[in-house]
Amino acid sequence: MSQYTALITGASSGIGSEYARIHASKGDNLVLVGRNEVQLTEMKSELERTYKVKVTTIVQDLSEPGAAKLVYDEVKHNGIEIEYLINNAGLGGRGIFYERSMEEDRVMMETNMNALTELTRLFLPEFVRRNHGRILNMSSTAALMPGPMHAVYFATKAYVSYLSFALVKELEHTNVTVTAVLPGPVNTRFAERADMTNSVLFQHSASPEKVARIGYEAMIKGKRQVYAGVPLWMRLSFIFMPFTPMKTILNLTYKMQLDK
Repeated sequence: MSQYTALITGASSGIGSEYARIHASKGDNLVLVGRNEVQLTEMKSELERTYKVKVTTIVQDLSEPGAAKLVYDEVKHNGIEIEYLINNAGLGGRGIFYERSMEEDRVMMETNMNALTELTRLFLPEFVRRNHGRILNMSSTAALMPGPMHAVYFATKAYVSYLSFALVKELEHTNVTVTAVLPGPVNTRFAERADMTNSVLFQHSASPEKVARIGYEAMIKGKRQVYAGVPLWMRLSFIFMPFTPMKTILNLTYKMQLDK
């Protein structure tokens, strides 16, 4: 069994599948978690055939309460020791907050925050006990500001970033690291599912391969935070954000969510 087995959520497509390919290319084993059994099976076949690694798949919808514990229990049942926990699963949804259904936002909050928190809480004691392990939490540049028209999504990503940063401090006496990855717009099915394909924000998006490569390398180095696939103009805007009036930030963010 590989010494560096990685568990990746949202692993059947997009950035998650790229994380899986990068990790498998190192010759290390994987546990892939996702909702789509067909895509997971295809990914398993591809990775095992190409890289001669062992891939375990767990079909689980992380928006369901208790799903994280089911994933953890299956990992323990199979006797797998996880070294890298990559909390990649996430989803968005555009619309006026009071017009969106509560169920849509519940699913988003369960996936983006609760499942990530529970998986981290379940695996982290083992990492600390062994005094080694890496955690990668997929946040977003959306974490840096409020997001009218995407209010709940932006708020969930702020939660992910601040949870990650707090854990960095709590774990500084150990060899366990937590990395928050903040991508900008990425060319995946996320935009389609979030109804943002034609938005101004997604007119210049990065490739999932680039984002995953930057995020994975930052995790290996134990960095606290990394921007991944973020255009220079956007990075520069973050420097001045603390000095920008909130009204201006809200107006700009709102316009970026609208169709071009």
